[in-house]
Amino acid sequence: MKAKNRDQSLSDSRELDGSYDQLTGNPSNSQSKKTIKQRFLKLLPCCQPSVAPSISQSNVEDDFELSTVCHRPESMDKLQEQTKFTKKELQVLYRGFKNECPCGVVSEENFKTIYSQFFPQGDSSMYAHFLFEAFDTNKNGSVSFEDFVFGLSIILRGTINDRLNWAFNLYDLNKDGCITKEEMLDIMRSIYDMMGKYTYPTMQDDAPRDHVESFFQKMDQNKDGVVTIEEFIESCKKDENIMQSMQLFDNVI
Repeated sequence: MKAKNRDQSLSDSRELDGSYDQLTGNPSNSQSKKTIKQRFLKLLPCCQPSVAPSISQSNVEDDFELSTVCHRPESMDKLQEQTKFTKKELQVLYRGFKNECPCGVVSEENFKTIYSQFFPQGDSSMYAHFLFEAFDTNKNGSVSFEDFVFGLSIILRGTINDRLNWAFNLYDLNKDGCITKEEMLDIMRSIYDMMGKYTYPTMQDDAPRDHVESFFQKMDQNKDGVVTIEEFIESCKKDENIMQSMQLFDNVI
């Protein structure tokens, strides 16, 4: 029974990354099982095998894969139903996700390290923290593949309202249903820090606060000092630049 459960876990994991052919039960022609194993050996050492060596080489490899993938995502069919990605797109996303952390989950520190590679000229740690909080919907201190694709599905394939709701949740740092000037200032400072001091034209020190004042002048319709989700969505929909920026994500994947 234990061997059967192990075989099922391996089958599900290989289906996710496209290394398993469901029809034949054999490794996919595009990427052999040996290649999959070799890549696992070269991945980040955030998880190590904790089982005793098996008798056969095949069992050793299978045990390593199971012990390395500490969190196994839900089935492909279920993820396809719950997101707006195709099976092929999910496999591509899963391979990339698993390459960054074979554990199957990403900690905040790992997330910050990955994100910093995209903004080497600045300090992206604070903005990455806010972004991590938005993806970590379970608030358990880690982002699973499911968390990642659910958020990405909204950002890339969601309706305008879906995307604006996700953005509002990112800005609403304490999740009380409204955005204050202090919260928006924290976000703006993190963005300016991420972009770095050597941008052109040079950013002034008071630029984040000026941006916040402009934001509230446009969004805070009843002038009560906070921006609600209704005010946020209505104002964004009236802004042509914001709407155009939303459309840029339509064909990312």
